[in-house]
Amino acid sequence: MKRRVVVTGMSGLSPLGTGWKAVRESLLAGRSAVQRVDAWDEVDSLRTRLGAPIDDFVPPENWPRKKTRSMGKDSLMATRATELALGDAALLSHPALTDGTTGVSYGCTQGSPRGIEVYATKFFAGRTTRGIRGNDYIKFMSHTCSANIAQFFGLIGRLVSTCSACTSGSQGIGSGYETIRFGRQDVMVAGGAEELDGIDAAIFDVLYAASTRNDEPTRTPRPYDADRDGTVVAEGAGTLVLEELEYAKQRGARIYAEVLGYGTCCDGSHMTNPDPDGMERVMRLALEDAELAPDDIGYVNLHGTATEVGDVAESAATYAVFGEAVPVSTLKGHMGHTLGACGALEAWMSLEMIREGWAAPTLNLDRVGDDCAPLDYIRGERREIASDCFMSNNFAFGGVNTSLIFRVTPQD
Repeated sequence: MKRRVVVTGMSGLSPLGTGWKAVRESLLAGRSAVQRVDAWDEVDSLRTRLGAPIDDFVPPENWPRKKTRSMGKDSLMATRATELALGDAALLSHPALTDGTTGVSYGCTQGSPRGIEVYATKFFAGRTTRGIRGNDYIKFMSHTCSANIAQFFGLIGRLVSTCSACTSGSQGIGSGYETIRFGRQDVMVAGGAEELDGIDAAIFDVLYAASTRNDEPTRTPRPYDADRDGTVVAEGAGTLVLEELEYAKQRGARIYAEVLGYGTCCDGSHMTNPDPDGMERVMRLALEDAELAPDDIGYVNLHGTATEVGDVAESAATYAVFGEAVPVSTLKGHMGHTLGACGALEAWMSLEMIREGWAAPTLNLDRVGDDCAPLDYIRGERREIASDCFMSNNFAFGGVNTSLIFRVTPQD
């Protein structure tokens, strides 16, 4: 028998703000969080200067140094988002947090670039280990976010690290969902995080997939737009607290939504070129898992990187599943591409929007490109959404595809 999985806590840190109140205000005002990063001027041959940082993030003063010295900014943000989500779920002081009931499923792309820099400059360039501290590796190991969350909160349940580039956050949620569904845990902390660094911009820049509208940062990225010229990298962290339905009911938890379905698959064809067949397949896998038809979905939150080939492939795949019947948009026009965090942040923000009965437009989508499929793109103003079911999709280098389906609980 399939165990049902619900969301009982959620929060996030994003370029648009921390917590839903701040993010909601930014979305409704149509604000862009993208800015010119002058520090990248010193990088030779780097064409893009665009990013969406969280400039005002400071860890709480009462956090013990013993627990934070192994954290880069990505783990610090992941821990803070998790603290807020656990508080929202009324679990911070609950016995379930530390008795083995709760596990963690969390992702990032590669850990903190600052830790990598230490090894690169000391060991490889300087040919020395002097100045390398024991915690420098911990900051950039692939499971740094999930491991640091576990040690900070004393979690002793299952630990899953989803290090899969831009699907890290969505696979974190999906793996957490499956862990509960199949009876391995009753509670899972799930999500993803990313720390902004010039190396992230360089990855897309080298592939000619980064926006170079350096003199008009708020006019880019432009997902699905005829004048799109690439993605903009960003940072943040998003956390959902997932629980088995009956367990949540027994402890009197507030239920925000139910995770109805999850699909993940790989293309197996190319490392960087997206495959519309794989994208279509993963959406159908999620619908099958949720036992829903395409007509049951009232909104699709698209990945929408604003790259030339990515938007074409994704729009074609989405059209193959839904046609023009379902409203779609992406939040990357507002806050850029938060990479390992995007799957968690976008699922969380979509969940909050649909609970309130609306969806934000795709910022900077002025004229849909002729090469993109004719979907029902939400543009200009927010759209009222009457359905309680939505899908959130993400795709990553390596041909990794994810699709999550939620049914929200209306606000009280």
